[in-house]
Amino acid sequence: MAKFHYIASDSRGKIVEGDMDTSSSAAVLGWMSQQGLHPVSIKSRESKNVFSQQFGESITIEDKVFITRYLALMLRVGTDLFKAIDILVTDFEKPVMKRLLLEVKDTLGKGQPLHSAFANHPKQFSPVFVSLLRAGEASGNLENVFERLSVDLEKEKELRSKIKGALIYPITLVGLSLVVLFVMLSMVLPKIAETFLSGGMEPPTFSKIVFALGLFLNKYMILIALGLVGSGFGVWYFFSKTTVGGKMGTRIVAHLPLIGKIVQKIAIQRFASTLSSLMRSGMPILDSLEITASAVGSNELKTVLMRISREGIMKGLTVGEAFKRETYFPRVVVNLIAISEKAGHMEDVLQTLSDFYESEVDSSIKILVSFLEPMLLLAIGLIVGLIALAIIVPVYQLVGQI
Repeated sequence: MAKFHYIASDSRGKIVEGDMDTSSSAAVLGWMSQQGLHPVSIKSRESKNVFSQQFGESITIEDKVFITRYLALMLRVGTDLFKAIDILVTDFEKPVMKRLLLEVKDTLGKGQPLHSAFANHPKQFSPVFVSLLRAGEASGNLENVFERLSVDLEKEKELRSKIKGALIYPITLVGLSLVVLFVMLSMVLPKIAETFLSGGMEPPTFSKIVFALGLFLNKYMILIALGLVGSGFGVWYFFSKTTVGGKMGTRIVAHLPLIGKIVQKIAIQRFASTLSSLMRSGMPILDSLEITASAVGSNELKTVLMRISREGIMKGLTVGEAFKRETYFPRVVVNLIAISEKAGHMEDVLQTLSDFYESEVDSSIKILVSFLEPMLLLAIGLIVGLIALAIIVPVYQLVGQI
């Protein structure tokens, strides 16, 4: 038995949340069907081994792109879903993917819906992914759903690649510079300091401070290195793997100059892309907003979307009116949503907004990197210059005494 947390909507559109102890998410779906509830999200609360979570094999976005694109192609040429999954099982060599596909095959063999197998893995497959599959099964349009998922996942992959590619150079620059500085301070500088101090010379106060720092680093080099590695891992774990740390990290990043604006643009791009896909699948606007809120990756935007859904639209406001009450979105986004709602093609406008913000994120990251590179070089140059100054001044004093 495992504990699952579910979010669903009833026939009147009211959101219902709760926990259930059962054997699988499929059982939760069955219970919801009996109660006349429409599932929005099902997440397992079963704890797992930390080591396997951090270092175990995982399903990558490339795997998801391949699966969705392959299944869309197989369904387009007339292959039935069970046969397509069976072929995929033999094609995949990655153990974790084989296990997943065998589970999907077993689920289909038992007559259960396809989406229930993916719902068992909330960490790998988002509520958006599962909800789109459920909508595709209900409408008999799985081929188009898989095609749309493959396109959306490919765009997400490209966006991640752009961000990583843009940040590789500054991160590498900082890393190598820190290594060089550490070697200079802990190995080179102590030898120079000992030469001056053993000669009975009295260097300037500034040089004494730098020499003392070098001698300290040299003496406790191993402990300092282990402390830095341990502290770095602790900070990473706190901000990326704990709820409190995640919220705190999001709040800090959101208030950083330049970076905060980029994070907001990424969140809006995900919002527009996700909501557009869900609405195209025929999902009601309330359910679409609730699912989108869990997929945007921003706690602030999640709160805004929940408020739009529960305190705006559910209380009788139009989508445009509910969005206009919020200050998170730029006015142009709010106005386009309001106009497109009246025109009846909101999903098309949202997709256009997603494409626009994707290009905005790309250009903003390039601007950020072009700003960071000279700033980092300047900071590193100042530090190296100070170390050099601490060495050169005593040398001049020594030469002057000869």
